[in-house]
Amino acid sequence: MRVGRFIILLGLWLLPACWGCAHHEHRNEWSGAVPGNPVFVPGGNHEMVWERTVDVLHTYFEIGRENKLDGVIETRSKTGSSVIEPWHHETVGCENRWESTLQSIRRRAIVTITPVEGGFFIGVEAYKELEDLVGVAALTAGGATFQDFNPLRRDLDLVVGQSTPSGWIPQGRDVALEQKMLDSIRAEFLR
Repeated sequence: MRVGRFIILLGLWLLPACWGCAHHEHRNEWSGAVPGNPVFVPGGNHEMVWERTVDVLHTYFEIGRENKLDGVIETRSKTGSSVIEPWHHETVGCENRWESTLQSIRRRAIVTITPVEGGFFIGVEAYKELEDLVGVAALTAGGATFQDFNPLRRDLDLVVGQSTPSGWIPQGRDVALEQKMLDSIRAEFLR
């Protein structure tokens, strides 16, 4: 009897995390084509458009770099939210939330603001990466933290760029997140 109650309570607790899954359209994450990307925002005040866009981005990510001259805002990578973290907004839809629950996923975004006649185009590119766990001894407790089987590696050659793999495998663009961010930007400028 207690196990049955536990399962029912667990289901009711997880239900809000996946609320709206049936209403979310499935888009091809590899196509990169999001309808309405970039979105047109009417207005003439670049500073106001920039600040309101940054306010919307703070809902999803921390800002990593801003360059007003180039019109580019880059966010820091953020680990994907699990099903028990429904208050985070960077993971969109049940499928992505369960994926982030069962494996290490991170996301980041690049937003471009381009002035045009009568307003601005705001484009969003969201990228998803999967953690590469090659060589991690995850079968024992503490194995991923204290690895004593890997000798110290020294790379004394001068290399331009990255000399070792970053540990993250690119998974392409996260179109669902892009669409949600564009909808939030549209809503911010319509109010």
